[in-house]
Amino acid sequence: MAAIAACGLLTQCSAGPESSPQAHPTPRAVAPEAATVDNVTATELGSTWHPGCPVAPSQLRRVTLTHLGFDDLPHRGELIVHQELVAQVIAAFDRLYRLEFPIEKMRSVANYRGDDELSMEDNNTSAFNCRRIPGSGNWALHAYGRAIDVNPLLNPMVDHGRFEPRNAGVYLDRHRIEPGLLHAGDAAVRVFTDAGWRWGGYWKSPVDYQHFERR
Repeated sequence: MAAIAACGLLTQCSAGPESSPQAHPTPRAVAPEAATVDNVTATELGSTWHPGCPVAPSQLRRVTLTHLGFDDLPHRGELIVHQELVAQVIAAFDRLYRLEFPIEKMRSVANYRGDDELSMEDNNTSAFNCRRIPGSGNWALHAYGRAIDVNPLLNPMVDHGRFEPRNAGVYLDRHRIEPGLLHAGDAAVRVFTDAGWRWGGYWKSPVDYQHFERR
């Protein structure tokens, strides 16, 4: 899309009778592949679940979705979410795709041995992970499959000078406007907040730009 946009500014790039066709259609021209929903087992959840977690595997679902990648092409990714939120998650990510909001990757945190920091450092959008809130004995809403972190490297958590992930320092500047960042009032933020989800970017301390939750 970037090359197409640039050509729109250059008269020498204007289409002519001998112009070659686009190598790839734009996302708006490609309807997203339908989402699929599957049950998950403790084995499939791997290191993201263990006995004593606040939800059982039977309460979770794997939702496989189409998202726009940073290469401007459609990709398939998956989120593990609470069964009660499946329809909302499908609707939200369908809207993000049609808004052409890019997501770098979308994988279970099991691919990172359940390590939230590694998942964030890799800019991986994820949902379920049975973990506690750092510095607290309370379960994170991720442990219930009721929270999603979107492009976490680009949208870090900031708390009195401390931030996560560790490699996100450049993105503490929230005046940055490149694709994939989230700002107050953005259409991508409203995809969630209009549907009743809370955005951590509106919090005072910590401010968690990546985080959306639905209780």
